[in-house]
Amino acid sequence: SREQLATMLYRYFGSPEVSEEALSFSDADQVSEWASAGVRWAVSNGVISGKGNNVLDPQGSATRAEVAQMLYNYSKIG
Repeated sequence: SREQLATMLYRYFGSPEVSEEALSFSDADQVSEWASAGVRWAVSNGVISGKGNNVLDPQGSATRAEVAQMLYNYSKIG
C-alpha cells in the first residue's frame, strides 16, 4: 500500500523525528496508527502527495508509476 511504502522509506531514512501536525487530507483518518509517522514524514518531505480532490489514499495499492515517483522523490532528499 501507499502507507507501507512511505513507512519503509521513512525507516530506511533513519526514522527521524516527525512533527505531530495533522495531515490535511480528507482521508487522513484512514492512515494506520503504525504508519502515521512515516506518512507524515513522507508528505512533509514531498515523497508522497495526494491523488487529487484532497485525497491521499494511504491504504490504496501503490501503482508501479506511484512507486517510481516516490522512489524518485525520495532520491531528491538531501
